[in-house]
Amino acid sequence: MTKTVLITGGASGLGLELAPLFAKDNYDLVLVDINAKKLNEAKVYLERDYKVNVRTMAKDLSQVNISQEIVTELGETEIDVLVNNAGFGLFGTFATTDWEREAQMLNLHVLTTTHLTKLLLKGMVQRGFGRILNLSSLAAFQPGPLMSLYYATKGYMLSFSEAIANELKGTGVTVTALCPGPTKTSFQEVVSSGTTENKITFNMATAKDVAAYGYKAMNKGKSVAIPGGFNKFLATLPRFMPRNVATSIVRNIQEKNR
Repeated sequence: MTKTVLITGGASGLGLELAPLFAKDNYDLVLVDINAKKLNEAKVYLERDYKVNVRTMAKDLSQVNISQEIVTELGETEIDVLVNNAGFGLFGTFATTDWEREAQMLNLHVLTTTHLTKLLLKGMVQRGFGRILNLSSLAAFQPGPLMSLYYATKGYMLSFSEAIANELKGTGVTVTALCPGPTKTSFQEVVSSGTTENKITFNMATAKDVAAYGYKAMNKGKSVAIPGGFNKFLATLPRFMPRNVATSIVRNIQEKNR
């Protein structure tokens, strides 16, 4: 039987790079994104090149209770794989950044990710099969001055993913937190909405490579996947130095790449 994957933020970036990997393995796709035009373009491309069924939902995933709306519209469609990919960043000091934008980030990264997982997980467990891929970040491993809420929400996503991955052992359902370093996507274009732009380019990976790594790790059932040897090294550093030192280093990197 054909399986179905739901990808949030599926119209561009990592989401769009992950979509053909699933399509090649004969998954039907449900792509959810705020950009209706790009969703339609993705649908045309994927159905033409991979002969799979693609359903699109134009949704603002930063809205409270949007997950229930999505699941209601899915109806009887069973979701075998969930990819919580949608996200954005905001650069600036917490005292000066825009709360409305920050609330959207918190809703998207924390509430929507958690609620959508909650709503779809039960069916996966009942069927004895499921994969969940949560897009966390290398930022999850330490505090991040000048992007404080982004780092904090990605830390939440990592911790949440690891915890439920442990709970789900033996059920046939796995949870993978993908934690890439800087990746060349539209994230870099929107990270600075309303603030000074963050232009980190060091150690920049391509979305295609990160997607391929994450897809392979998900299929292997890894709970945490960090692409790149240097990123793996960076993820371990906070364990071996005082947290205030690690925090100062992150701030220094952020300031140098403004």
